[in-house]
Amino acid sequence: MRTKNGAATRQRRNKILKRAKGFHGARSTLFRQAKEATMRADRFALVGRRKKKREYRAIWITRLSAACELNGMLYSRLIAGCNKAGVRLNRKELSELAIHDPAAFSQVCETAKAALH
Repeated sequence: MRTKNGAATRQRRNKILKRAKGFHGARSTLFRQAKEATMRADRFALVGRRKKKREYRAIWITRLSAACELNGMLYSRLIAGCNKAGVRLNRKELSELAIHDPAAFSQVCETAKAALH
């Protein structure tokens, strides 16, 4: 009697069908369609994870631009001044600082201004 590996095949198929639960129509019940749908979903998920990083950076820059305006400065000048002054804060940290501690952010702005002149 030969071994046919049916249990492993069923487990593999059930794993994909379980991931496709909630998909419309045959995509949630038939193996081939479910496999294609989950592969497509994985590609979109990968793209989404990359896109999220871009969107967060854009949000931080928008916040910094608004905060710079309140301190009479341009965003590009802030970044250039921080780099020249050796301020080792990234855009996320600067954005958080601008929101939660405006006084400290003003000091960073002054440091950046001083480094540019």
